[in-house]
Amino acid sequence: MTNATNNDVGTEPNELVIGLVSVSDRASGGVYQDLGIPALEDWLQSAITTPFRVETRLIPDDRATIEATLAELVDTVKCHLVLTTGGTGPARRDVTPEATLAIGTKEMPGFGEQMRQISLHFVPTAILSRQVAVIRETADASPPHAALVMNLPGQPKSIKETLEGLKDDAGKQVAAGIFAAVPYCIDLIGGPYIETDAAVCKAFRPKSALRNPPDNKAAATPLQ
Repeated sequence: MTNATNNDVGTEPNELVIGLVSVSDRASGGVYQDLGIPALEDWLQSAITTPFRVETRLIPDDRATIEATLAELVDTVKCHLVLTTGGTGPARRDVTPEATLAIGTKEMPGFGEQMRQISLHFVPTAILSRQVAVIRETADASPPHAALVMNLPGQPKSIKETLEGLKDDAGKQVAAGIFAAVPYCIDLIGGPYIETDAAVCKAFRPKSALRNPPDNKAAATPLQ
């Protein structure tokens, strides 16, 4: 993986660009160290085998700032995927979902629904989480550009669980993580082809969308 500085907005053709946004009054104000972006970077490095670069932003819980940041990452930086962490609870200052919906052109409710289903395996207060996901399409870009923007939980442990999903002691998938659907979603909106480490999170695509479909035909055994 290659990391670009936040001032480097040049994008190579077919380069996967991921925006990471941590929304926190106290972390952005220097009261404590942000843990959300490092947790996201660590997980993405373990899960994605396609070369990619990240753009990071640490901002306060201010709706106008969140909206402007998300729009900039999609419209100017040309991110294909933007992940936010923080600001999705019911408190007065938790406005990340409202800002995300405001900049979206299509809502993708399944992502938020699955995140809450995963978290409910651990805590009943998961129903208080309000994560959303949207597609943002730029109308005036040439060529046209679109990105998937998703809210994630604020805690590193919860970030990993929602992205990766849950497995039992035998390693069998109990609940699918949301990232399994992300590569195909990026395909559908015209982004680069994302491949993942199946041991961490196996990307799902229909067979017709696979670039290198597995050969299921058993090799013929010659007669003796």
